[in-house]
Amino acid sequence: MELHWLKPLLGRPAPFVTVHLDATRADASGDEEVAGRWRALRKELERSGAAAAVLDDIEGRVTRPTGVAGPHGRVVIADAEGVVVDRVLKESPAQSTAVLDDVPVLLPAVRAADQATRFLLVEVDRQGADLTWSDGSGLKTAQKETVEGDHDELRKVKETGDGWKSRRVQMRAEDSWERNAETVAADLDRQVVEKKPEIVLVTGDVRAVSLLCHAVAPRTRDLVVEVPGGSRADGVKQEVFHQRVAQTLEAFRQRRREETLARYREELGRGGAAVTSVDDVVTVLQRGQVRELVLHEDVTLPGSSLADRHLWVGPEPLQIASREADLEGIGVTSGVRRMPADVALLRAALGQDAGLTIALDGQVELVDGVGAVLRWNDDSTPSEAVPTSSEDQRRLHRVV
Repeated sequence: MELHWLKPLLGRPAPFVTVHLDATRADASGDEEVAGRWRALRKELERSGAAAAVLDDIEGRVTRPTGVAGPHGRVVIADAEGVVVDRVLKESPAQSTAVLDDVPVLLPAVRAADQATRFLLVEVDRQGADLTWSDGSGLKTAQKETVEGDHDELRKVKETGDGWKSRRVQMRAEDSWERNAETVAADLDRQVVEKKPEIVLVTGDVRAVSLLCHAVAPRTRDLVVEVPGGSRADGVKQEVFHQRVAQTLEAFRQRRREETLARYREELGRGGAAVTSVDDVVTVLQRGQVRELVLHEDVTLPGSSLADRHLWVGPEPLQIASREADLEGIGVTSGVRRMPADVALLRAALGQDAGLTIALDGQVELVDGVGAVLRWNDDSTPSEAVPTSSEDQRRLHRVV
C-alpha cells in the first residue's frame, strides 16, 4: 500500500493528538453515542494540555457521520495547527483512546489504510461518463464529476427501404460513440496521471465500456477493472452493485498483498533483495534501499513488542539507527532524539517513498515482526540466507 497520505505529517509541529475512536452508529441515537465517546476523550486530552482550537477541529470531524454502516472505527491525527489525517477503520477498536505526544501514533492509521483503497469509479454510457473519486480514507466524501462527449448522433436506426441511408446513420452513430469514448478517455488519462488512483473501476453500457477501455492510454488500462451492474441511468440495484465494488476492491487488496509477500519470500529465501529484523531493516532504511516495508499484523496492534521498542533518529527521515552512537557514526550529531520504533520506521519509509504491506499470521516469517523488500542490494546488505554472527543466530529465535 502507498503511504503518501502520511507525508503531510513529516516536518509538522509537535505536539500531536491521535484519536482512535469507535465511530459505530447502531441506531438513530448513534450520533449521540459517538459524541459521548468523543467528550470523554476530549476531557482526557484537555487534562493533558491539548490546545482547545485543535480539539475543536477534531470534534468537528469525529461528530460528523462517516456514512459507513455497521461497526467501524476512526483514526484522526492532528498537529499543533489542526487535523492532518482522518481515516475510517473497518473494525471498531476495543476501546476508544486519545494520546497527546511529541510524535503521532501511526499504526492505527496504517491499519486503516490497509483496509481501504484509493480508487476511481467510472460509470460510462455512449454520451459520456460520471467519475467518482475515493481518496482511500473510507469516508464517504467522494468527489463526483461528469465528462460529456460532444457528438450527439447516438442512436442506430432500424433498416428501412433506403439501405444506404440506414447504413450511413449507423456509421455516424458508431463514429459518435467512438469520439465520445475518446473524449472521456483523454480526460481520464489526464486525471489518472494527476491523482494517481490505485485502481480504476469501469461499469455501464457494455459497448461504451469496451470503447473506453480501448481508447485509454496503456498506463490507465493497466489500472482498469470492469465491474458489471452499474449505470449512469436510474434503476440500478445500488446495493448489489456496491457489493460487487466492495468485492472487487477486497480482491485487489489481497492480490496486492500477496504479490509483495511472494517477492519477499523469494528474495529472503535466496539471500537477495529482502531483509528481516528491526536492526537489519533500520540498516537498509538508512541507505534508502527499501521498496516496501513489511509488518506482521500483530505489531500494528496496541501493546505489541514493537510499540515498546525505541530507535534513534536525526532531523531527516533517513537518519535512523538502533543506537545513538550509530547516528554519530554517520555524522548526525545535532537534533538527535529517541523515538518509538513504529513511528521511526514508518517515518524513514515515507522519506524514501516506500510502500507498506501488512502480513497476516502465517503468511511469511518476520523476525521482530518486521521485514523489507528492497529496491536493490549489494555485498554490504544484511543477508538472512546464512547466519554470520551471534546476533544473526539470536534473531532467528525471534520470528513472529
